[in-house]
Amino acid sequence: MSLEGSLETAADGTRDAVMFVFTVTNSGDEPVDLQFSDACKAEFVLENDGNEVWRFSEGRMFAQVLSSDALAPGEETTYEAEWSDPEPGDYTAVAELRAQDEHCAARADVSVPS
Repeated sequence: MSLEGSLETAADGTRDAVMFVFTVTNSGDEPVDLQFSDACKAEFVLENDGNEVWRFSEGRMFAQVLSSDALAPGEETTYEAEWSDPEPGDYTAVAELRAQDEHCAARADVSVPS
């Protein structure tokens, strides 16, 4: 099984929010069944010089629901998050799939204007 991830980030010009779009693609020849133990299917983290400055799941509660996403070969799915009221600076964004038996992650740089 082969999952590939890509992460797009965008800080709007008014510094109100940073948007994240994490795309997970099944690049293998077999279907992949992603199993999740709660409603948070992907984690998003912002780092500055190796220090964590924001985590999507911090202070949030997620429904404890078993769910799954099936990806056929070549198919993709996306997971989104938003960092509201970010601090100006240059960051590394990290997105990671929270499926039970599959791993996929991606990184991207993002700058928040002052």
